[in-house]
Amino acid sequence: MSAARLVVASRNRGKVGELRLLLRGAPVEILDINAHPSAPVVAEEGDTYLENARAKAHAVARFTGLPALADDSGLEVDALGGAPGVRSARFAGEAATDADNVSLLLGRLSGVPEPRRTARFRCVLVVARPDGAELVAEGTCEGRIADAPSGASGFGYDPVFYYPPAGQTFAEMGGADKDRVSHRADACRRLAESLPSFLLSP
Repeated sequence: MSAARLVVASRNRGKVGELRLLLRGAPVEILDINAHPSAPVVAEEGDTYLENARAKAHAVARFTGLPALADDSGLEVDALGGAPGVRSARFAGEAATDADNVSLLLGRLSGVPEPRRTARFRCVLVVARPDGAELVAEGTCEGRIADAPSGASGFGYDPVFYYPPAGQTFAEMGGADKDRVSHRADACRRLAESLPSFLLSP
């Protein structure tokens, strides 16, 4: 089976590289949206991960004439009713840094005992074809929020996301170990099962 082409609807080169790595077993050629500098930048204004990923994937597929892959993901903390959720990247404001978001999260969880600090990362992937057809996959990773940041790898909430099977935060685990168990890896595994046939369908 020849490789189908798939554009990642993100200008984050790190994310493109990660998705390329996670989908390396599928007969798919991953293309970088940065090769299309005038492609639309779609604001994440939806109320759900699916709405945001769907909007980005379909916009890029229509623009490029190629199937497009988009994701949206976030951290869900049970003691905060699922927050920050879809607003994870903007939890402390539109211009918030990772450190700002982590600081606000830990402040909101001050005094919450360990058994109630359960949380998960969730990722929703959408592949859209130019004809409007779409394929959706979702992945999660369960853990809990540590009392303080630990570790120097990763980004976002990784320093405070403690993954019990490893006995470490995501930021302590490092890239390769994290990639095997992450929410994005889980979603990619589910997506890869149907992706080749979906891309090559007439």
